[in-house]
Amino acid sequence: MGMVSEFKEFIMRGNVMDMAVGVIIGGAFNAIIGSLVDDVIMPVISLATGKIDFSNLFIALDGSSYKTLSEAKDAGAAVLAYGSFIQAVLQFLIVAFVLFMVIKGMNKLRRPEPEAAPTTKICPFCKNEVPIEATRCGFCTSELK
Repeated sequence: MGMVSEFKEFIMRGNVMDMAVGVIIGGAFNAIIGSLVDDVIMPVISLATGKIDFSNLFIALDGSSYKTLSEAKDAGAAVLAYGSFIQAVLQFLIVAFVLFMVIKGMNKLRRPEPEAAPTTKICPFCKNEVPIEATRCGFCTSELK
């Protein structure tokens, strides 16, 4: 029974629940970024590079020639799909940049405000608190510098 209760304690920790929520949101975020790369960015890059379709950039390792990556895969040929790799790298860079921007924004919100200038000082003679502009202590009448 000790292992079951230990497991229950582990699962109920706040950081485990936070991590689970993060993984779920990360999966949804990955779908959004995948769509951004595939449907928005890659068509623009393809247009800028002379209508190159990165998803169909591959080398058939069997020496044959295929028109598309799916055709090569359907034929059972071993392929080096470097276009898919380029898309995956681009997708990673976009995810990393977006996360950087989100974390940077969150850190800005968390940054503590600078402390206000002090409005009082301690009298060196009687150790009572007096206004910072005071030239004499209101408690012991000592002259303050």
